[in-house]
Amino acid sequence: MTSNSSVAGAAIAVTPARRVSSYLYNHAKLRLRLLIAAPVFWLGLVYIASLLMLLITAFWSIDEFTGNTKVIWNFDNVTSLFTDALYSTVTLRTIGIALGVTVVDILLALPIAFFMSKVAGPKVRNILAISVLLPLWASYLVKAYAWRSVLSNKGVLQWILEPLGLNTPGYSLFGAAITLGYMWLPYVILPIFGGLEKVPGNLLEASSDLGAKTFTTIRRVILPIILPSIIAGSIFAFSLTLGDYITINIVGGANQMLGNLIYTNVGTANNLPMAAALALIPIAIMFVYLGSVRRTGALNNL
Repeated sequence: MTSNSSVAGAAIAVTPARRVSSYLYNHAKLRLRLLIAAPVFWLGLVYIASLLMLLITAFWSIDEFTGNTKVIWNFDNVTSLFTDALYSTVTLRTIGIALGVTVVDILLALPIAFFMSKVAGPKVRNILAISVLLPLWASYLVKAYAWRSVLSNKGVLQWILEPLGLNTPGYSLFGAAITLGYMWLPYVILPIFGGLEKVPGNLLEASSDLGAKTFTTIRRVILPIILPSIIAGSIFAFSLTLGDYITINIVGGANQMLGNLIYTNVGTANNLPMAAALALIPIAIMFVYLGSVRRTGALNNL
């Protein structure tokens, strides 16, 4: 009876599933490849394939009579990006706003992240961390329309500035930049906070003991260590601003950014080839930027 049970147990144990499991257990690399195969396939199918179709569509054209897209290869759409003054102006405006928002967010994020990581106690640090994360829980549109109310001529900002003889920027590029800076500030604070957490406290003490002043310690000790974190935060702020088109519609007045032109060509003008050509601009800018910062290790922090 015992021998029969042992044979039955051995027969049950050696199943195809167990053989596969044992084989994968002994081949870690194959197990890892199978594990990431599904997300890689999905990424290649949905993102890369769509991006390639976008690149291809940029070289098609529109039938002037029917408005339908025709598969006729030409460089007219791409050429117009460099020859049409509208596209050049909007591109420079978008890059300028993206750079301005990125720089301002970094300047605001550095002291906040430093206080959170090196000055605040555990309880205050937790409160500040929740305060930074809390705006991320709110809807994008809710935050944008809240700033529309703040920036209006009868809003809170006007009420604060009026006694000082100043006026609210209203619905303008400056107002859009303020709103975008608020939107993406948490995405800049968090990577910098993580980078500062890795800076040993005794390193700062050693710098002080050796006679270095505060600015020297920041410039020669802290900044070189957290530079990848700063660049990682800048990637978020710059790329998100570069592709935004909703905020500029809500608080930007009559001004336009690249996202608005792309949206207009897709929805109103029904000119998919021109929209695809315009989409090449932010893609090219981000490829250049990511390629230039790849060696700093910033991409490892994303």
